[in-house]
Amino acid sequence: MKITIVGCGNMGLIYARAFLKYNIVSKQNLLLAEKNEVRKQELLKLEVGEVCVVNDKRIAESDIVILAVKPQDFIALSNDLKQVLTPQNIIVSIMAGMKLERISNLLEQKNIVRAMPNSPAELGMGMTAFTASKALTIEQIRKAENLLATTGRTVFFENENLLDAVTALSGSGPAYFFYILKNMVEAGKQMGFDEATASMLAKQTMLGSFHLLNTANKSLDELISAVASKGGTTEAALTSFENNNVGKSLQDGIIKARDRASELSN
Repeated sequence: MKITIVGCGNMGLIYARAFLKYNIVSKQNLLLAEKNEVRKQELLKLEVGEVCVVNDKRIAESDIVILAVKPQDFIALSNDLKQVLTPQNIIVSIMAGMKLERISNLLEQKNIVRAMPNSPAELGMGMTAFTASKALTIEQIRKAENLLATTGRTVFFENENLLDAVTALSGSGPAYFFYILKNMVEAGKQMGFDEATASMLAKQTMLGSFHLLNTANKSLDELISAVASKGGTTEAALTSFENNNVGKSLQDGIIKARDRASELSN
């Protein structure tokens, strides 16, 4: 297989290293297409793959071309890139908010997959949702999915509009988790712990709770009830959360993120 990654920032490099780790592609068959000269020199030092310009003719030989550039940079890049693309290339975009139709129009290509990964992809524990243009065959979609799955789990949606909700729920989701953890640590400090101790208590609790959730075969409500004794300390905290609409505020925030993703897509 031959793969091109256009724009090798953080996420582009995550995919490049994952492909090499799982022997999906060799360094000789992995092209890192970059327009910025300074970044090209940095990539050459990393020795992850073959570094080239965005309109390098070798890109035409790629089975998959991954678009990992910022959406605002893509319009200018597309003029160079479309000069070397062929109908045989499968285009996989991980650009936030850039719809299939717009990518297709700018590149004059039909075989396009649009994906939304999240930051835990860096550890191979990411969640990536994706959709595909009608022109792609099942075999081509599976080929793209195999690449996306190197960084974690994947889910396919026929309805492209759901990717805005994915952006809000799993794309932005790590920030919500860190936000909740940050406030748990702050509460610990207010109760007399130093930051290191409060952080250890909160992080290990989060880690253990996730594994319990993943293995307990119980619903979230059942797991909450198992901790929250009647009239006890956990119930006091949960009652305060309910009185202050913490749950509703969290849900409203995620929906606002979805709405903003939709605005950016349009």
